[in-house]
Amino acid sequence: MLKLPPYSRRRLIGTGAASLIGAPAMAQSMIGGGSAAPAAQPGAGTGANAPIAVSGAQNAPIPIAITPFATQGVGAQITQVITDDLNHSGLFRSIDPGSFVPNSINNGTPVWQNWTLLGAQWIVVGDVQDAGGGQLHVEFRLWNVQNQSQAQGTAYTTTQSNWRRIGHIIADTIYQQAIGVKGYFDSRVAFISESGPDTSPIRRLAVMDYDGANVQFLTDGSSMAITPEYNPTRQQLAFVSMESGGPRVYLFDLQNGTKRLVGAFGQQTIGPRFSPDGNSLLMSVYEDGGSAIVKVGLDGSIIGHLTDTSSINVTPCYSPDGSQIVFNSDRDGAQQLFVMNADGSGVKRISFGNGSYAEPCWSPSGDMISYTFWGSDVGGFSIGVMAPDGTGERILTQGYLVGNSTFCPNGRVLMFYRQTPQGSGTGDRISSIGIDGFNERLVPTPSYASDPSWGPLLA
Repeated sequence: MLKLPPYSRRRLIGTGAASLIGAPAMAQSMIGGGSAAPAAQPGAGTGANAPIAVSGAQNAPIPIAITPFATQGVGAQITQVITDDLNHSGLFRSIDPGSFVPNSINNGTPVWQNWTLLGAQWIVVGDVQDAGGGQLHVEFRLWNVQNQSQAQGTAYTTTQSNWRRIGHIIADTIYQQAIGVKGYFDSRVAFISESGPDTSPIRRLAVMDYDGANVQFLTDGSSMAITPEYNPTRQQLAFVSMESGGPRVYLFDLQNGTKRLVGAFGQQTIGPRFSPDGNSLLMSVYEDGGSAIVKVGLDGSIIGHLTDTSSINVTPCYSPDGSQIVFNSDRDGAQQLFVMNADGSGVKRISFGNGSYAEPCWSPSGDMISYTFWGSDVGGFSIGVMAPDGTGERILTQGYLVGNSTFCPNGRVLMFYRQTPQGSGTGDRISSIGIDGFNERLVPTPSYASDPSWGPLLA
């Protein structure tokens, strides 16, 4: 393994057979019309590094009026999910419902001057009805105050237990209308849940909604495992487990709760990463004092070695179009980031900072790569981003130990884990941060947590 300064990277999960059944399908029908300065750069950088452009609203979040779908019960809960999603993004500011002028929705249409006085740019109106048979009927409309027009109107029918997901889907729709890109709220995150004493902790593979709700444990913590990875095209995880006495790669099917072996590769195997089509894996295989990046089929067949073992080559990650792979290697002496073609040709170094780089992750939008950095110039560990050619390098956050960054489906937010020094009373926690370095938030989990892997939008 690459030699960063010593720290504990405990990846322990187990062999339980807990299942995660996919959410019931929802029927939809249309009912209407349809910058801040970046943080400091690490080390020497690459010269003239222009900041990566981001379209945030951190300095002036969009004011939005979300009228209660109901004053209590599931309608109020859905309203709260929508409000929390939009506020947590850092791009919206929900207006206090207590300031709403009474009767400002007249026969289903906003009384525009009342909302203009509040400074609202968007208005959300919704209703929830019991459809019988354990079903909910949810309608919502999104109004553009500036244009004085309806931007979206949608109805959903789903099971009552699916109310939280309806809230996320509506928030995603609002996000896309207002920001211009798809939202990320209707997604899940795989992670390692950590509990028990420090001397013999229990770590379980788990999944949760992006906001920390609906945690489900997939393993019982009886065996060590590392680095869960979400399949970008289906509800499936890859991870490495020591349950058979040596490192083996497994797949966990989130639809039916089953686990199957992919195979054992070399003396040690870490970091399985899916190809963009979800049909193969990249991993680092240790042999003879070095490690090679190997492409493997989901049936365990070796498709090809993309590097040799003359140096340590680890943590590969595909570009979203599958044409390139970023990885880190000590082939030049220091631990740095490199990009190569998907067949292993055309290797090019992209990082040159005065420190060590690790754990690169390519954004789903393709415009940047996140990484973990350690260097004396920045006083410890950092999470940073750079363009795929190494320009625009920026540090987003720092700490005693931060790592394992993973992008949300639209590439606008990162999730990572943060560890505090031993004896400080806290352990690993998962946080999220915008790619502009603002709006860092703790993701609530029932216990300590690490190794997040952000999955795709749910179908």
